[in-house]
Amino acid sequence: MLQLNAKLLSLIRALWDRFWAGGISNPLSAIEQITYLLFMKQLDELDLKREKDAEFTGDHFTSRFKGKFYLPHDTAKKEPIDKATLRWSYFKEMKAELMLPHVQQKVFPFIKGLNGKGSSFTHHMANAVFLIPSANLLQGAIATIEDIFAEIEREAREDGHLFQDIQGDVYEMLLNEISTAGKNGQFRTPRHIIKLVSELVNPQLGHRICDPACGTAGFLLDAYQYIITQLAKKKKKRQALTPDEDGFVRSSVSGMLTQDNKDILEQSLYGYDFDTTMVRLALMNLMMHGIDNPNVDYQDTLSKKFTEEEEYDIVMANPPFTGSIDKGDINESLQLNTTKTELLFTERIFTLLKTGGTAGIIIPQGVLFGSGGAFVEARKKLVEDAELKAVISLPSGVFKPYAGVATAILVFTRGGKTKHTWFYRIDKDGLSLDDKRQRISESDLPDVVAQWKARNPLHPGDRKAKCFFVPVQEIRDKQYDLSFNRYHEADHDETEYEEPKVILQKLKTLEDKIQQGIAELEGILG
Repeated sequence: MLQLNAKLLSLIRALWDRFWAGGISNPLSAIEQITYLLFMKQLDELDLKREKDAEFTGDHFTSRFKGKFYLPHDTAKKEPIDKATLRWSYFKEMKAELMLPHVQQKVFPFIKGLNGKGSSFTHHMANAVFLIPSANLLQGAIATIEDIFAEIEREAREDGHLFQDIQGDVYEMLLNEISTAGKNGQFRTPRHIIKLVSELVNPQLGHRICDPACGTAGFLLDAYQYIITQLAKKKKKRQALTPDEDGFVRSSVSGMLTQDNKDILEQSLYGYDFDTTMVRLALMNLMMHGIDNPNVDYQDTLSKKFTEEEEYDIVMANPPFTGSIDKGDINESLQLNTTKTELLFTERIFTLLKTGGTAGIIIPQGVLFGSGGAFVEARKKLVEDAELKAVISLPSGVFKPYAGVATAILVFTRGGKTKHTWFYRIDKDGLSLDDKRQRISESDLPDVVAQWKARNPLHPGDRKAKCFFVPVQEIRDKQYDLSFNRYHEADHDETEYEEPKVILQKLKTLEDKIQQGIAELEGILG
């Protein structure tokens, strides 16, 4: 993670400072422009890697940068542009005064129409604007991005960080500058928590996977990486894959996917967001990691315009926590009598699942025990209309420095029947729980996965421990309260007390001494 690498952190801050000094002071505008540059860089890197992979395997590969490109207004096709000149590795060597018009007038239009007229990417990039105003800013930003990639490559080589969500980390760090962050609950989910959710819901090749509030597409990206890892494990049965710094195994062999598997995967991932900037960032993020035609669209999945139901095998999400929606805009299919988005999204996610489909979602812990009617109804629906498999409490510092809210992961399967629900309390997630979020040696996350895979309701566990099962009738009896402490039994030390008569005698002796002291004091005062 970039925030754990001092050099990368310094480079990202230098990049932000360049944009601020160059006149782009709006954080969302800055991150969008930075992402365009990261996208250009990564597109070139990915293309070169695929070219080498094809040479190694003997497969056919056609580069995105092969052939001619015509600007959209050049309908007569009079001025062909050699696509090879649109590569990052080509224009980064240009003089500053030539680089800016080349990127602005040729490279950016090429990028906007990358997947053709009918694609989701081209549709959502239609209104995108290249705002970098000066040659010096562009040249300096490109130099800094080169340094960022060099450091990431060093980390990958020396520390084994195989999976690097570059754009997402940039977004996470710049998010701190956005004054409205938190008002709409727009906090990027830490990657190690996303990985944990993937381990819990276990997406497989062929599953249709959705995030109805996808932001920069972190959940979709890890689902993709998780599935690739499962395929890699099958190929490398005798060769163990090494866990990363979070204790999870993720492989980076997407370039070695068969075309059939690649096609299946690309048609498996679906994301929606009601922020057009987020949609563009998500599309570019997925494409930067090898997903050529992402299915990410602009949609408010709580609104009347959204009509999908029972479409997905897996839903993974961290929907907005603190927002609310106008009552008149809420989709009629949502039955909860509330405008709170954290409750409406739990119902929406339930409706998106096919029968037998599983969801792993992050919710604020207030949802677990809120006494309002809509809170109780939301929990009741998960218990009675689905199989509520797990409630995993996260420590309150997980979203720091952006928010201190305590959260939990819910895992449930539509169409199942709740008999027992598994509870786990995570105390340490591998990072310090203050604003610095520095790496520490203790983490419960590997244990969560191990205990999850080994769980057995026939052995409900010790209520004084970190995890245990609770039977559904007990949950009903407690008004569907799902908070860990409602069922956990604290381990109190036994204290022996003296007999009441002995205590009374000691109190009487103490009282006599006090009275004696008062009498002596009165004598002194005369």
